[in-house]
Amino acid sequence: MSSIQDKLDRVRVAIEAIETGGQSVSYEGRSVNKADLKTLYEREAYLEQRLARQQRGGGIRTRGGSPL
Repeated sequence: MSSIQDKLDRVRVAIEAIETGGQSVSYEGRSVNKADLKTLYEREAYLEQRLARQQRGGGIRTRGGSPL
């Protein structure tokens, strides 16, 4: 199983590939679209949040709860 950091690194590589090489590739009359850039940005943000939570020690946060 990949770590969150590994997943984040792969997403960033995919984003860079699209930003530097374009959204689609054509070769010998065939066209292939890479992953949607908007979706990759959303995935990057999600993984960044998970990584930050993991680095803080995870756990459950509560606000304004009443003690029992």
